[in-house]
Amino acid sequence: MQKKQKSTGLIWFTNNLRVRDNSSIELACEKHEQVIAIYVFDKHIFEKNLFGFKKIERYRANFLLETVRDLKEHLAQKNITLLTYFDFPEVVIPKICETHLVKEIFTQKEWTSEEVGTFKKVASKLTDECTITDSYDQFLYHPEDINMDLKSIPAVFTNFRKKVEKYASIRSESNSVHKEVSNRIVNNTKLPDLQELGYSEVKTDLRSAFPFHGGESEALKRIDDYFFESKKLSVYKQTRNGLIGTDYSSKLSSWLANGSISAKTIYWKIKEYETVNGANDSTYWLIFELIWRDYFKFISLKHGNALFKIDGILEKHYEWKTEEKLVQKWIHGQTNAPFVNANMIELKATGFMSNRGRQNVASYFSKELLLDWRIGAAYFESMLIDYDVHSNYGNWLYISGVGNDPRDRKFNIERQAERYDPDNQYQNKWL
Repeated sequence: MQKKQKSTGLIWFTNNLRVRDNSSIELACEKHEQVIAIYVFDKHIFEKNLFGFKKIERYRANFLLETVRDLKEHLAQKNITLLTYFDFPEVVIPKICETHLVKEIFTQKEWTSEEVGTFKKVASKLTDECTITDSYDQFLYHPEDINMDLKSIPAVFTNFRKKVEKYASIRSESNSVHKEVSNRIVNNTKLPDLQELGYSEVKTDLRSAFPFHGGESEALKRIDDYFFESKKLSVYKQTRNGLIGTDYSSKLSSWLANGSISAKTIYWKIKEYETVNGANDSTYWLIFELIWRDYFKFISLKHGNALFKIDGILEKHYEWKTEEKLVQKWIHGQTNAPFVNANMIELKATGFMSNRGRQNVASYFSKELLLDWRIGAAYFESMLIDYDVHSNYGNWLYISGVGNDPRDRKFNIERQAERYDPDNQYQNKWL
């Protein structure tokens, strides 16, 4: 009698590089006897973008490598093999599905154009026997739970926040205790190194406000340190506009960006902290920032590719400049604004910049230099360790006057420097 073939599920990891609170892992383990996983270092994202920047520079690439290495170890503890490739997903994934008789692929649901394009290319090369199940897994508030359709997402953040806080609830984390799955895969793949991806070695600048490493283990360690050990969460609202050091803010955005931690995990950890240490404006404010992050994702869902168009979601026309000399001066910290220069040099040297810095340099780029905001956004995409497509482009739209800022404000850079760096301590550090 012929032995029955075990059903095999494949988890295709993208920006959900964690084991905890991961719907794709939960579903794959529930539905299939054998589960394997794959991460593809997509060659598309290591190419240059429309504006001549590498889509991902070495700081984020290094953080990504550390994250995938950590994920591989976590998955091994669950008897799930992670196959890793430096290739094109549409080339590798269909072959894996054919070789291992994969019946179902589990992945995170995406909706922005490049990600959707990759998804469609992969799907078009699969056999009819293989299906794809994708899950919204990067939200604080699940899209099914917000009690409004996408067309009615408010144009102003405050209105959105009030509605979700009043009418929606946040789901519990998905089950991280899965049924045991079988694993008979011989893993002949290896992680690429930075050199193979096309980068030189990354050395941490001793001045960096973000000296941290990638991976779920590091994200949970950071939460433990920032919340429970130092209790810095209790003063977050007072310190969040800082510029120097590791603890003026939570610094969780980088792990959130590649999904090595979920917004829900952070939320429930805040609730756990409040139970022990009490709730205050600061503990709420970190939740407030998570809602901002959600808002840009919902704005992206609502407006689609308008997020990347020069006139933005407002279809508001300005005469933008593209003068390369001005762009380069901004990038290399050679403008007439020392505060802008300090922030841009920090970004170039570390792959990180404070939220306060980002608002100022973006405002200077679009409102002072009158440069095409998409160039600035593309440079941020390339450089920032915590690049998130929705937050990055949503914020650039907002600051440039073609997004969700009802007041279309412009930053007074000198006044900002006086307020947030009164003794020039930050500027002296980087200039």
